[in-house]
Amino acid sequence: MKKIILAAMLLAFSTGFAAPESEAVQNRPEKISLCSACHGENGSSNNPLWPNLGGQHVDYLLKQLQDYKAGKTRADASMTGIAATLTPQDMELLSAYYAKQPVAHGKVPKRFVKRGEELYRGGDFDKHITACIACHGPRGTGNGQAGFPLLSGQHAPYTIAQLQAFKNKKRSNDINHIMQDISRRMSDEDMEAVAYYIQGLH
Repeated sequence: MKKIILAAMLLAFSTGFAAPESEAVQNRPEKISLCSACHGENGSSNNPLWPNLGGQHVDYLLKQLQDYKAGKTRADASMTGIAATLTPQDMELLSAYYAKQPVAHGKVPKRFVKRGEELYRGGDFDKHITACIACHGPRGTGNGQAGFPLLSGQHAPYTIAQLQAFKNKKRSNDINHIMQDISRRMSDEDMEAVAYYIQGLH
């Protein structure tokens, strides 16, 4: 009998002092499952062709969802379909949620460090390629108020795909066509080098 009472007391004690859920978990949007299947609940995707969302600027995330739904300047079969089901409030809640998640950190293969750093920090004068640092900052944190996204730790294959999309005019939702102009001056090797450099930038 004493053992039963003791066990009950221990159970009550442990339940009463259980660690609370994090604020981020408590505030999960109702439609988070639509995003987490690909981008992870904490914004870190497990497929390098799908972007990490954790820590991205809230206004940038919101704009991407709005642009996917509109389908004029940015299109993707999966994202356009998902965005079509979201209300403006859904978009705001999901964007705010992922903006509060931790930024992912990746690594850069050594063979891309030199050229990647040259392009990111200094651009290429001969090719008229503007340095990425001018808009995205020394650590790739971007500028939320100006509409320039966080790049730090982003999957290289995803970044390469976006640069190619800008170059081939399959994506045109960049501010003042800045990325379309820069990407058309970049070779495939340039894109690969800077994308992998960004992946390891933090």
